[in-house]
Amino acid sequence: MLPSTLASFLVPFLNLWSHKHSEPQHQHQSTPLVFELRHLHAILPDARVVFSDVLQSQEKIFTEARDTLHTIRHTRSLTTYRPSSFDALIHAQRSGWDPLTQSAAIDWKEEVIIGPDVESRETLLLLAKMTNNAYLDPEDQQWYDLGENWTVSYPFGWEPDADGFRGHVFATPDNSTVVVSIKGTSANVFGGGGPTAKKDKINDNLLFSCCCAKVDWTWTAVCGCHRGGYKCDLECLETALVNESLFYPIGTNLYNNLTYMYPDSNIWVTGHSLGGSLAGLLGATFGAPAVTFEAPGEKMASRRLHLPSPPSLHHVTHVYHTADPIAMGTCNGILSSCALSGYAMESRCHLGKTIVYDTVSNLSWAVDIRTHGIVTVIEKVLGEPWPPSVDVGREVPEALPQEDCVECYSWEFGDFPKKISG
Repeated sequence: MLPSTLASFLVPFLNLWSHKHSEPQHQHQSTPLVFELRHLHAILPDARVVFSDVLQSQEKIFTEARDTLHTIRHTRSLTTYRPSSFDALIHAQRSGWDPLTQSAAIDWKEEVIIGPDVESRETLLLLAKMTNNAYLDPEDQQWYDLGENWTVSYPFGWEPDADGFRGHVFATPDNSTVVVSIKGTSANVFGGGGPTAKKDKINDNLLFSCCCAKVDWTWTAVCGCHRGGYKCDLECLETALVNESLFYPIGTNLYNNLTYMYPDSNIWVTGHSLGGSLAGLLGATFGAPAVTFEAPGEKMASRRLHLPSPPSLHHVTHVYHTADPIAMGTCNGILSSCALSGYAMESRCHLGKTIVYDTVSNLSWAVDIRTHGIVTVIEKVLGEPWPPSVDVGREVPEALPQEDCVECYSWEFGDFPKKISG
């Protein structure tokens, strides 16, 4: 038995040690999760979410021929916070839009769930591959929707087999865990070189530009909130995102449909590029574990959409490298690759935590928009051990929040009513 003086000295430290090592988000799991491809998902022009079941005989069309099942061997338990109801979330969001009312508080429900172990390179690689599969084009699928369940009508501007949001739904055999992957529309321009629908460009420029994509006098703004120079009417800008942005409501519609299909499942979200930004917003909204790849910063959009902020966002993780100007927030200016394609990609701050691979310093990569693609991430970033991390006993760079992240610092946002001529 320890002397009382020594015990009184040690007990606080033992309690601190015990608490630190019992935190759910630090508990790694060894039970692997095997995922099979269940559905393709897409959006119809009237914003209805539709699904297509994938038969076993078709699975090789949409997954790697040598790996029709995805096994994630490394998971971890983490604490997350979910809104008490979707209606409460919408009420709180709408109250934030009204400057005359105080934002409604949300009763966040704390839960301990199983999520991907983002400290495992193998886990990130598998999720990146699942994300990459979302770019494969569905052929001759029988699409179906869920009727009136969870579907809300929002304006929409592209077809599911062209430039719209689409992706895959994976599930474990017992349906305990579901992974939804989301394709980003912007990748058609930034990666594949194909045409992008007009609505896609409006969507990107609303969400990721400082003020309506008003880069200079030669640009046609996507909303009428610019007030000359570097002044932007904030209320006008937030209203434009609510009325014209297709990004966030589509994501919530998709997520609610999945919770209807899999009411007892733990849902993870992953995506690349624009789809990754959507995954980050959905993770923040619903408390779902989210892992994104090369996503533009979505923190600015979340503020403008008045998304309620949960007590913690450690379950949202963004993975990107320093040679990608889109994820780094440096693909801007009138001579940038993004601007030359008609995109004002000016955001750079991400929600949650970021895992940043410094490919510029460690691999001597040049900053180039062509490194933005998910295949580059799979083959050249995650495909091999990362020496700088291995040297310090890690598999991947440490996941850290973006400290002191600033964007659109030249702009002044406030109450700048539009002058009425005449």
